[in-house]
Amino acid sequence: MNRTFLDSLNLPDDLKELTYHQQHKLAAEVRDLIVDVVSTNGGHLAPSLGVVELTIALLSAMEMPKDKIIWDVGHQCYAYKVLTDRRDRFSTLRQAGGLSGFPRPQESPYDCFCTGHASTAISAALGMARARDLIGEKHCVTAVVGDGALGGGMAWEALNDAGDADTPLLVILNDNRMSISPSIGALATHIARLRTQPLYISMEDSAQFVFRTIPMGGLVKRITEGFKRGVTNLVSPTSGTIFEALGFKYYGPINGHDIGDLKHFISLSRNMKGPVLLHVVTTKGKGYSKAEHKPRYFHGVPPFNSGNGKTSGKKTKTYTDVFGGALVALASRDSNIVAITAAMTDGTGLAKFARRYPTRFFNVGIAEGHAVTFAAGLASAGAKPVVAIYSTFLQRAYDQIVQDVCLQNLPVIFAIDRAGIVGEDGPTHHGAFDLRYLGHIPNLIVMAPKDAPELVNMLKTALDLACPVAIRYPRGAVGRSASANQTAIPVGRAEILRHGDDIAVIGVGPIVHEACCAADELANKGIQLRVVNARFVKPLDEKTILSATRECCGLVIAEENVARGGFGSAVIECLAKHGASSIPIERVTLPDSFVGFGSTTELRAIHRLTKDGIMLVVDRLLKRTESYQAKRGESFVIRTSI
Repeated sequence: MNRTFLDSLNLPDDLKELTYHQQHKLAAEVRDLIVDVVSTNGGHLAPSLGVVELTIALLSAMEMPKDKIIWDVGHQCYAYKVLTDRRDRFSTLRQAGGLSGFPRPQESPYDCFCTGHASTAISAALGMARARDLIGEKHCVTAVVGDGALGGGMAWEALNDAGDADTPLLVILNDNRMSISPSIGALATHIARLRTQPLYISMEDSAQFVFRTIPMGGLVKRITEGFKRGVTNLVSPTSGTIFEALGFKYYGPINGHDIGDLKHFISLSRNMKGPVLLHVVTTKGKGYSKAEHKPRYFHGVPPFNSGNGKTSGKKTKTYTDVFGGALVALASRDSNIVAITAAMTDGTGLAKFARRYPTRFFNVGIAEGHAVTFAAGLASAGAKPVVAIYSTFLQRAYDQIVQDVCLQNLPVIFAIDRAGIVGEDGPTHHGAFDLRYLGHIPNLIVMAPKDAPELVNMLKTALDLACPVAIRYPRGAVGRSASANQTAIPVGRAEILRHGDDIAVIGVGPIVHEACCAADELANKGIQLRVVNARFVKPLDEKTILSATRECCGLVIAEENVARGGFGSAVIECLAKHGASSIPIERVTLPDSFVGFGSTTELRAIHRLTKDGIMLVVDRLLKRTESYQAKRGESFVIRTSI
């Protein structure tokens, strides 16, 4: 599509002057640009396509950037980026050094808050609104929240507070019937009931046309509001009452693709004295038929062919796939096994389990804390719950892990997906902290497989134990066949993958394969590495670790996790406890800072979580190790491509 109209605009200022025809021409060009860039770079396609008209209406009705707009989660912010000050840079979306795939205040003055996790926008918006009131300003603060994100407990805590605050605040409920998977629960049912009131919709559509042509003086506004409330109560005594009972004025449902209606109600709402909830109904993936028909698939996609909607290349099996298949196989032999996810059925690999065992599968919505305590309840009654959650999202349930699972020593298994670097989604999604926030909790066993077969065996091990267990594994393709015997692994037992007595490399997770590659290459130079696959972060195999310190001249600790408080810290504490802390040590870890966005390959290379990175560290360690020089009687310098 020719995007000359979009390119000709001074954005976002020109949006206020567009005609009806121009608005919809612009919407089509914005959608075309989003599809073009996401098909090349990958990203969150369907959510952003669904809010193009809403974005145009918001920017047309608001005084930007004085007014503030917070996009909950941020999956849907692409049109907003295009229509503010980032049109010329949009092709760099999710690329290293380019535009983030989420709102990012460092990137633009139009982004007022960093989001990436669900259900936070109303809390942030209320904080901004109260700060505005304290300094006597009058600008509008708006939170755009999806119906899936509205199911999160934090969103309701914020609604409860906001309704009592009686401060101007606009909450737009973007109702597309989905988050990543279809929205579930009683709230979703209530919103669906609001969405499908034909008489209310019909009468209001007629009224909107009349009222929009009348100057909106105070009396007319009161009549309009009274008419709306009257119709709402006439059609369904329950319509809007959840939000109105919390102190919000409720307007809706409104067609989220009618820019005229959206502008009218946004303008009306932003002038109200108290909190307002504007309920808009949108179609996820709007304007790109393949995304409309498969919104779950196109929620977040890798690069694809925009013509046929297919990704290029052969689909590779991932750790997520291996976990999902292994759990189904194990559940076929044990009817006590149940699976739990927090609105991530597809992303965590549980779709097959949900189809095979629907009565043993529980999707609790975007409610990670509830998922964990719910699992604790199941475990206390004799079930074997497996909670599958991304590492970055499990952070939100830390208190529940400590208080409700580990304190009671309940056999809940945490299948922690997306551990370590996840790539283009960036700092809000990297699983960089789980070894740190889990490793110090009493009663919890923490494991990390080096490959797919080990993941299967670790899941079997966990289900055989009568205590809490966490298994963390990365995003992405498995390195080799996923076949395994489903045999239990001795708890706290590491394995030696390469034998050597020069330097010992102790790794946790798939990074041990990089260590093995380094060992194979260095063997050609006469340097013998001992490579240890830790397997267990807690409990540590202290015997194997201490043997390495006695028999080798230096120690390298490798983990795709932050350094402080992680696996390496546990190893160093172990050495100190046994009086072995004098051995020279180097570490290969993520930095003590938030990792940016880019491909996983790029980011791992930057942070030296690679074969060459390990070789560089070994080289540095050898130069420090006088005992090695004395032993060999010569100096070795390792030459790498770094």
